[in-house]
Amino acid sequence: MSGAAPVLFNSPLETGVRAIVVLNAAYPRAFDVTEIAWFDHLIVHTGDIGGPESLHPDVPQRSGELLVRRRLVEDSLLVMRRLHLVEFVPDGDAGLLYRASEEAVGVIELMRSPYSIALRERAEWLASNVLSRSRPDLEHLVAERIGRWRIEFHGGDYAGETSTHV
Repeated sequence: MSGAAPVLFNSPLETGVRAIVVLNAAYPRAFDVTEIAWFDHLIVHTGDIGGPESLHPDVPQRSGELLVRRRLVEDSLLVMRRLHLVEFVPDGDAGLLYRASEEAVGVIELMRSPYSIALRERAEWLASNVLSRSRPDLEHLVAERIGRWRIEFHGGDYAGETSTHV
């Protein structure tokens, strides 16, 4: 066993916590990996879509974050699934979707740091103002607000990598 400290930032655990907060706010709706990756970006950049102040800094080219987030979101959902905080929902058209489990709310209620409270507030705002949109409306929002990366991201392929749809 190495003595290296565990990586928390930009890890499957950090991303998974954001995913269960968003999925819990939207419960009982279920979403695919692409949508959850969009929400992972949007929940920390709510200021970009007319919502509350963004949780993360408005750095230039932040829309490019989506290209590297999909794999991380996939890994995070597997971690949250192992912890019984996310469940698979089979969908005939979309394949597998993800939904917060009933256990997720108990974990989320234990999160009391200022960042966690702000994250829950952004998730509630996102659920009320964005997540209820249809898939075509969400795609339009992402294309309009995140722009040029949508097409590459929508296909699930990036940086020459093969799609890994579950």
